[in-house]
Amino acid sequence: MRGMICRGLRLELVAGLVIALAMLAMPVMALAAQSTQGLATLTTLTLETRDQGGRTTATVAVTVTGEDRLPATGAVVLSDQGRQLAGAALNSQGQATLVLALPAGDHSLQAIYSGNATHRASVSQPAAAPALTTTTPDFQVSVSPATLSLTPGQSGTVTASVTPENSSALSAPMFVTLSCSGLPDQATYSFTPENIEILPGATAAVTSSMVIITQEVTPPTSSIPRSNPVAWAFLLPGALGLGGLAWGTRRRAWLNRLVLLALVALVTMLGATACSPRYNYYNHGPPIPLPTPAGTYTVLVTAQNSNGITAITQSTDLALTVQ
Repeated sequence: MRGMICRGLRLELVAGLVIALAMLAMPVMALAAQSTQGLATLTTLTLETRDQGGRTTATVAVTVTGEDRLPATGAVVLSDQGRQLAGAALNSQGQATLVLALPAGDHSLQAIYSGNATHRASVSQPAAAPALTTTTPDFQVSVSPATLSLTPGQSGTVTASVTPENSSALSAPMFVTLSCSGLPDQATYSFTPENIEILPGATAAVTSSMVIITQEVTPPTSSIPRSNPVAWAFLLPGALGLGGLAWGTRRRAWLNRLVLLALVALVTMLGATACSPRYNYYNHGPPIPLPTPAGTYTVLVTAQNSNGITAITQSTDLALTVQ
């Protein structure tokens, strides 16, 4: 009887220890799962509209915060009823500001945070943005996708769309030129086509393919010129001879001019060999190009039309991440 009681006490003790260990492990397991999936985030959007010159301009401020109340990093996309309009990089405070012109009508803007290795994606509440109706010919520019991620050496393609507005008021075709600014160092871009034509009465968007090219990491190579036995065959005796002449000038004054001429000849020879930058360029190639630096950048895509008197300029943002 006593053995059965002891055995029961041991079983109860083991069960208690197992339960205690499980309770201690639950926070650790939850923390590990949280670190694997990333922190939950909260994306908020603040909208301010301004009507000027018959156009409605929207200023959108986006803030993304993790559940640890620290700012998130990465990029956000601004969409209008599911259609991507622009993208921007978050700054060190987890904020981004986008300014864009809205075409006439009602709009519902949302900010979409795509997440990263440590933060989960989130979407802001929609914000209504009514825009004025105008009779002046105009256009809107947008990019899709609004975010682009590349590694150094890669290239990526984005579609830039120019949507006409009130083109029925045009008496002649409108030509719009696309350009880009804000790219990181060692990155280039091109538009195909660079100039877009909007015909009178057109309503469909006209697109252009935007290609962004980054510079890859080039492995270092030795730029020290190789030793040339023939050059040393001339330079070494010449240097010894000049040394002897310099010593001899103490006794013979007429050797001064000879030493000067020899020095000029030596400098000329060195300029024509590996000591010359031009020689080094032609024989060892140009300097090693630097790679495109990593980071998240806000790239400005601009569309402009000018009739020689007035100019219409519209722009949008693209979030570029170089890993």
